[in-house]
Amino acid sequence: MKLIVPVLAMLLVSPTFAADTKTPQPADAAKAIKKKLSVAHIELHGAYPEGTGAPGLFGEAVETLGTILQRLEKASRDDDLDGVILHINGPSIGWAKLNELRTGIQKMRQKGRKVYAWMESASTKDYLLATACDEIVLPESGMLLMPGLRAEVSFYKNLFDMLAIQPQMLRVGEFKSAAEPYSRSEMSPAFREEMEAILDDYYRQIVDMVGSTRKLSADKVKGAIDVGLHTAADAKALGLIDRVGYEDSITDLIKGDQKDAEVKFAKGYGKKKLDTDFSGINGMFKMMDLLMGVEPKARKSSAPKIAIISAVGPITSGNSQADFFGDESMGSTTMIKAIRQARDDETVKAIVLRVDSPGGSALASDLMWHELETLEGKKPFVVSMGDVAASGGYYIAMGADRIYAEPGTLTGSIGVVGGKLAFEKFYEKIGITTSVVQRGKNGGVLSLTTPFSDAERDAMQKMLNDIYAQFTKKAATGRKMEHEKLEKMARGRVYTGAQALQLGLVDELGTLADAIAFAKKAAGLDPDQKLERLDLPKSISPFEQLFGPTDPGAASLKSAAAAWARHLPPELAEPLKGLDIYELLARERVLTVLPYRMMVK
Repeated sequence: MKLIVPVLAMLLVSPTFAADTKTPQPADAAKAIKKKLSVAHIELHGAYPEGTGAPGLFGEAVETLGTILQRLEKASRDDDLDGVILHINGPSIGWAKLNELRTGIQKMRQKGRKVYAWMESASTKDYLLATACDEIVLPESGMLLMPGLRAEVSFYKNLFDMLAIQPQMLRVGEFKSAAEPYSRSEMSPAFREEMEAILDDYYRQIVDMVGSTRKLSADKVKGAIDVGLHTAADAKALGLIDRVGYEDSITDLIKGDQKDAEVKFAKGYGKKKLDTDFSGINGMFKMMDLLMGVEPKARKSSAPKIAIISAVGPITSGNSQADFFGDESMGSTTMIKAIRQARDDETVKAIVLRVDSPGGSALASDLMWHELETLEGKKPFVVSMGDVAASGGYYIAMGADRIYAEPGTLTGSIGVVGGKLAFEKFYEKIGITTSVVQRGKNGGVLSLTTPFSDAERDAMQKMLNDIYAQFTKKAATGRKMEHEKLEKMARGRVYTGAQALQLGLVDELGTLADAIAFAKKAAGLDPDQKLERLDLPKSISPFEQLFGPTDPGAASLKSAAAAWARHLPPELAEPLKGLDIYELLARERVLTVLPYRMMVK
């Protein structure tokens, strides 16, 4: 009627004018206003390391957890987007990073972005990421592999027996199982109890995540896990995915009823583009700067800041190290320098320590703990725990004003382990003999030739007991808890973040963004106030990663066993990585370190 009435009126007034005017038909009008839809395409792949990443060319090529979260945040704020396709391509992430990415996906949806998950095939963690999306698409030939959880711990005692190597491992706390793989051939009852509890909680988290997002009962989710291996068709029949199809079929989902709409894809949405123009003399100098990690000198800003200190990797004395394969260690000297810089910078209003560490040197952990204690009364100090914040990683966190853990963080492990390997009998097997001249009753306590004497063993055990007492007393003070109560929860036992919250070992479950928000509030700042971010410590340059540390006295980060492991399939390499502890023990005789790696495919 809206088209007809004006035409009739015009015919009555001016027939000639009406005859000369062609009125557009509805079909023509629809073609004239063809809808254009804008879609972001983001691939999730890689390890997404914590921190700022290496400076220069190689750092720009590797996405960190921070940069991928920034891309998701950008998509959530982009009102021009009509949808987001997440290509989940087997990211190698732990439970905390899983939670961070799921939170980033959920924020996009809360801002009205429709998010589609596309996977060629999916492991458990791939699928858990996908369940945070609106719809999940898997190709007909794809598989959903969700067989549940399994912990496999390698034990080396029989190997050492064959080689006549005598492990001399001591510990404090019946759950401090870091020594067990080297002195036993199977789990102790306490170790098994600990592992059962951790897997129970991870299993609960998987069932809750899948059940709540896919609107399935716990029994149905458990039934799907018990089957474990699903074709795409089976997964759809069970309600685990929404559509069997290829990536291009998502275009039809995005169009919906607007079949004639044009869809424009932004591949690599929000990803920083590498500047690869190295032509001419200036290009050569630019390439040299990138290789050396030299960045343009930033002008010092007087704007208010929040300092994010990344505490990543095994804890050692001296300077932090990193290699070209992505492995890094946290050196006490480097970390103390970063803490002091943040403390003494008047523009820094609060400090957040992001911990992703299994611990390491007891001495280095204590030195960092002490430096962080100097922040008390000066600046708010908040901890955000990543995939792992255990043993020494918990030690450096326990003095914070508030501790945030992710639900799947591995934390706790408040205990001490120490010892050495004795090679005397191994040397005899290969024809090497040793003569000894000694002064002092316990002169051989640190020798890698002979086992502990009774007196040496007693001396070492007393030192471990004293360090354990220091650890638990400081933890009790930091957590404002009776020492006796905390000590019962210590004894080397490891917990998930969700379990640690119930026990009072952490204050809240949340992401790094949650910890930053609390730090701003504690500093008396407006929650909406924009703060500059000061990332510390400075990343290790690609030059040092390629050619080793510039400090000639620095120890190597990885043992020979780990170097060999790089050339082996993952299934064979994993057991060898457990021998890294001996490279650390050779330098640090007393450790506060997590006893195992938790890998879930």
